[in-house]
Amino acid sequence: MFASRRGALAALLLLCCCCFAPNAAVADLADKLRDDSELSQGTAKTFRRIMPVRFYSLLEQNPVANATLALRSCTIFVPTNEAFQRYKGTAQVLYHMTTAAFSQSQLKTSVTSDMEGNPPLYITNGRNGDIYVNNARIIPSLSVELTNREGKRQVMHIIDEVLEPLTAKSSSTEMNNMDAMQFMRVADQLNLGNRTLRTYRTQVTMAKKESLFESPGFHTFLVPIDEGFKHSTRSGLVDAKVIDGHVIPNTVIFTAASEHDEPKTSAAFEDQIKVTVSFFKQKDGKMYVKSNTFLGDAKHKEGVVLAEIVKANIPIKNGVVHLIHRPLMIIDTTVTQFLQFLTDNGENGALRKFYEVIMDAGGGVLEGINNLSEVTILAPSNEAWNISSIDNIVRDRKKMTDILNMHIIKDRLNVEKIRQKNANLIAQVPTVNNRTFLYFNVRGEGADTVVTVEGGGVNATVLQADVAQTNGFVHIIDRVLGVPHTTVLGKLQTDPMMSDTYRMGQFSHFNDQLNNTLRRYTYFVPRDKAWQKTELDYPSAHKKLFMRDFYYHSKNLLERHLVIADHAYTMKELVQMSLTDTVVLQTFRDSLKVKIEEEAGHLHDEYASHEWTEYVILWNYKKINVYRPDVECTNGIIHVIDAPLLEEKDIVVSGGSYLPESSICIMLANLIMITVAKFLN
Repeated sequence: MFASRRGALAALLLLCCCCFAPNAAVADLADKLRDDSELSQGTAKTFRRIMPVRFYSLLEQNPVANATLALRSCTIFVPTNEAFQRYKGTAQVLYHMTTAAFSQSQLKTSVTSDMEGNPPLYITNGRNGDIYVNNARIIPSLSVELTNREGKRQVMHIIDEVLEPLTAKSSSTEMNNMDAMQFMRVADQLNLGNRTLRTYRTQVTMAKKESLFESPGFHTFLVPIDEGFKHSTRSGLVDAKVIDGHVIPNTVIFTAASEHDEPKTSAAFEDQIKVTVSFFKQKDGKMYVKSNTFLGDAKHKEGVVLAEIVKANIPIKNGVVHLIHRPLMIIDTTVTQFLQFLTDNGENGALRKFYEVIMDAGGGVLEGINNLSEVTILAPSNEAWNISSIDNIVRDRKKMTDILNMHIIKDRLNVEKIRQKNANLIAQVPTVNNRTFLYFNVRGEGADTVVTVEGGGVNATVLQADVAQTNGFVHIIDRVLGVPHTTVLGKLQTDPMMSDTYRMGQFSHFNDQLNNTLRRYTYFVPRDKAWQKTELDYPSAHKKLFMRDFYYHSKNLLERHLVIADHAYTMKELVQMSLTDTVVLQTFRDSLKVKIEEEAGHLHDEYASHEWTEYVILWNYKKINVYRPDVECTNGIIHVIDAPLLEEKDIVVSGGSYLPESSICIMLANLIMITVAKFLN
């Protein structure tokens, strides 16, 4: 028996050696392993690197594992040394073995482990070609096969995590290969930390949904812990449909193998109600799951509900269980309660920093949110606050209050409503900071939808949209609005509304100067729709302005729009300067003579009535609307305007004058009429 054990372990050592000598003959290596001390030393180093002494020791002490290696075909999943260093428990050796040999290509859906009760190991094929066993990734280049002395085929796969089975607190607890319902019934006896599941289990029983959790197959179960039912009425909202929304049928999802923010159909998906579930990971490593009820009813409101996964990847007979900190689908908190709850949920709550800044700014901001019957919050993630330019602003309570108010909208705005506003050309959304607007851009459909928002010169991407609350929505964004973090050039490069001006400036390298942080620029930038209108009026001239061969003309035109001074001018300052006389601004080439006027703007739509201040530029007997004033950058200010500062000489290209085609048609008609009149006379 001792010789057999040593032979089995030698075979396992040989597997480790073969990881680094895949082209060597197996039999020769076996002899070399015993006889060549130099190779043995090299192998020992390799062994220590790939399979740590701790796992080897456990294997050596397990007679079943030794017998399997000596006499039978098998597959063994060996954790790396780093994986063992991270793991705090005691590894179950037989849970890492199965008595059949499976190469990577032969691993399908699940395999049966050798652990008592033969619990399954679940196989997931990732999009990028990675293969996962439960939550552990197989390192593809280190898998090897050999035949042992009994002629049995054996395979070893190196994995990046220790496989952790479901275990009990006491060794006296009988551990069968249990399904999800059995798991919930004995949860108090299992190693789940201090988490209990009594409330949710009771609701499942009352709703007569036990069969859903007992169903054979491969499913993902999301189970809320008792801590998530502190809200006094929440448990009563857990009905059969809500329970269905916590189950992803016919799919086993472990977190490491999960596709980021990829919606999966839940069991609550039918004609009257449709709910998807997806997983996503924050930069701090915390895993979340979200339900999206995109077709609801009177009891089940539409919107997204987030829940943190507090214990992930619990393998069971019919799939995997993830314990979550609150139930999905249930919308029963206000926006303020949602922010408070995420903050109270530990130091790394998803919006902890945002809430802390709100509280540090004084009670006014939070009180303002509480007083709104309908509200949408654009909440910067924790990572969004990690930029140096914010530090000084946070200390300025008044400035910080203005910035926070820029993130608050007095309306219920989900992505679909934002899309409708954009379709109706109502792109400006006022905030509770009466001097600022937000500008949304929605691209793509369904899971490919990308929403960006601009406010105070900052473009932010919505990381998580439509988190529904009883009085509105929260959208989690990746930047703090109103805190400039890029130069004028950076803003032009990234803002979809200014892409044509940026492209024109690239032809002559005009844009290069805009990255200079030692200068202060005031740049009047025509938005893309302004250039589109120019194309209608002067199609030939427009075409040449956007051709590289005519860069000189486009450069001259842009130079008129760029003011260079010791100071960048806000619209408010230009209005004050215009009260006494025409404002003369030194541009790159010459000077720009303008007057700026204020007008009252009004918007009445089906959702609300809004008022704000609009600015108009009076230049060369033209009135040009300022579409977006005061877009702050680190080295200046951009004012987005509705028409270029275009003179007639600007549209003379290569000796030709380009008039609007409508004017040409009128001239031709007049010429024809004169010719006909002369002929008749």
